[in-house]
Amino acid sequence: MKTLKLWLTTLLILLVGVLAVSTFLERLYGTEFAATNIYHTQWFLTLWMGLAVVSVMMLLRRQVWKRVAVGLLHVSFLVILLGAAVSFVSSSEGTLHLRQGSSADYFFEKGKEESSKLPFTLRLDSFRIVNYAGTMAPADYESHVVCTSGGKSRAHVISMNHTLDMEGYRFYQTSFDSDQQGTILTVSHDVWGTRLTYAGYLLFALSMLGVMLSRSGEYRKLWRHPLLQKRSLFALLLVCLPLSGMAREAVPTVKADMASRAARRQVVYEDRVMPFGALAHDLLRKVYGRGTYRGLSAEQVCIGWGMRPDAWKDQPMIKIKSGALRAKLGIKGKYAKMSELFDQGRYKLNDLVRTHGGTDAADKDVRELDEKVGLLIMLAEGRLVQMAPKAARVSEGRVEAELLLLKIDYTKWLFMICLTVGMLAFVALLWRMSHPQSHTATLRHAQRGFEATMWLALAIHTAGYALRWYVSGRIPMGNGYETMLFLSLAALGITAWAHRRYAFALPLGMMLSGFTLLVAHLAEMNPQISHLMPVLNSPILSLHVSVIMLAYALLAFTMLTGFFALMLAAAKQPAAEKSERLKQLTLFSRLLLYPAVFLLGCGIFLGAVWANISWGNYWSWDPKETWALITFLIYSIPFHQKIWRSLQNDKRYHLFMVLAFMSVLMTYFGVNYILGGLHSYA
Repeated sequence: MKTLKLWLTTLLILLVGVLAVSTFLERLYGTEFAATNIYHTQWFLTLWMGLAVVSVMMLLRRQVWKRVAVGLLHVSFLVILLGAAVSFVSSSEGTLHLRQGSSADYFFEKGKEESSKLPFTLRLDSFRIVNYAGTMAPADYESHVVCTSGGKSRAHVISMNHTLDMEGYRFYQTSFDSDQQGTILTVSHDVWGTRLTYAGYLLFALSMLGVMLSRSGEYRKLWRHPLLQKRSLFALLLVCLPLSGMAREAVPTVKADMASRAARRQVVYEDRVMPFGALAHDLLRKVYGRGTYRGLSAEQVCIGWGMRPDAWKDQPMIKIKSGALRAKLGIKGKYAKMSELFDQGRYKLNDLVRTHGGTDAADKDVRELDEKVGLLIMLAEGRLVQMAPKAARVSEGRVEAELLLLKIDYTKWLFMICLTVGMLAFVALLWRMSHPQSHTATLRHAQRGFEATMWLALAIHTAGYALRWYVSGRIPMGNGYETMLFLSLAALGITAWAHRRYAFALPLGMMLSGFTLLVAHLAEMNPQISHLMPVLNSPILSLHVSVIMLAYALLAFTMLTGFFALMLAAAKQPAAEKSERLKQLTLFSRLLLYPAVFLLGCGIFLGAVWANISWGNYWSWDPKETWALITFLIYSIPFHQKIWRSLQNDKRYHLFMVLAFMSVLMTYFGVNYILGGLHSYA
């Protein structure tokens, strides 16, 4: 048994290490390098097979089949690995290029110089781009084809997230010719590998449900544990004071009431129909970094620039973050005037733009400043604002809803409220734990205040998220800002569910929700509502993101619980009381770990299904896919405490959970900002 344990530990560490290093090698040397030297090699496949063989031997030694649900759960992973191996060995993938009116009964397989025969003929009748109403933003790409097989012909439409499946071959819309007279289709042939893998996904979901619902299982035992039936108290409230704005300075523009009426006019901006107020707000945020300028609204600023650019060009309102760039341009202070960026009619950034075409911070600063100047020039010349055609205009209700979202800016207030309440509640909880006999009226009133604030924050957050959903006409999951909103909302929802039963849930949940919103705020993620890319417009993708973010929220709770437990372990308290509270925190963490890992696994598999529908490949070793798998492997370790007995110690378990969360941070933030890849928009 010790030998098997050593082999299992070694192979798991080696696999996680290889996967992590491979993502950085891909960033340095490209996708083809990683695929050729790691993912598509015999030794990598052997590593997976070795882990599978050792795992099976360990399962047999421990007689896991006696627990049906647990046994089937492990069998599901073996089925998934088998499906991946079959796909690796037997699948084929390639491309088919068709011009309008032409036919083909072959495709060019990837990695081969010669073409591969198809058992039917495909003809392209037409290709067209479907735009969102009133804009030039593509909503879908459609190839209208005719398939002829056995003397019979049938018309089909191949579009994003809508494939053609014929006799085991699947065709995906991938690209098109610049003249829109031809289409490029991805061809995939993988009959048994995909079916086996999908069967493994389904078996995983069913067996995990069995693990969580089994009366004699560990999860139900956690729910019934007497230490998780206790309740506790909280303390104190908060007051938030808004900061005063800058003094208003006289510049030519319209009055506030006229600007307010203009805000409701519908325009086309960045390929979306929106109220002028949304355009003005987005423009001023990009250029100035704030939603108002010296007491003037965003609408007044934009109208003023359009009316009198000669006067506005001397206003210091173009924010330059880089001190080095300001020094190079001779700008004093963080804000530049438009007139300061021109020297006798010569644009100072011309030479810099030509020489800063790279990807480092200095290049990015130059391009960002150039974009701001370009927007103001387009505004001054009347090229930026285009009135929306009547046929494309949205309802007045949607216009008012979007303006309301801009006006209240509820996320800014929420992160301050949640963070402040969470921190004060955390301090109060520490006080309560160090003074267990303290049951004052102040603490009871404070508890009610904390709970009322939590419910109010949840109601506001839910209403704001629903409003954004209504305005965008889709589930708000299309960018980093929106996924952070969902994560924060999920954290508040979990807090509302758990706070009465677990004393530490309210401070941890409020802090998690607040930090999530704060990260989005500080990172200056673009909160602008926009159309989805055609390939992202899929209900499976929305479900995939929702499930993954719920899993991250639960794992964040386990991390914060771990921090709290480690602080408690270092506190001076009677040993018996400290041991009981540590055990309670461990039980709570494990109670969250089951659904977290279940949701993470389901989210990964839903993403694989979406990728297969969209790209023709359910797993491509993209950095975010790889790091999600790493996270899943890491968080599977605490379930096997009989193998890794050191995790039976409460302090070591919580330390592991704190460190394990680094993989979540790498998956969500590190991939986006360091590694890139197909998922870097998320």
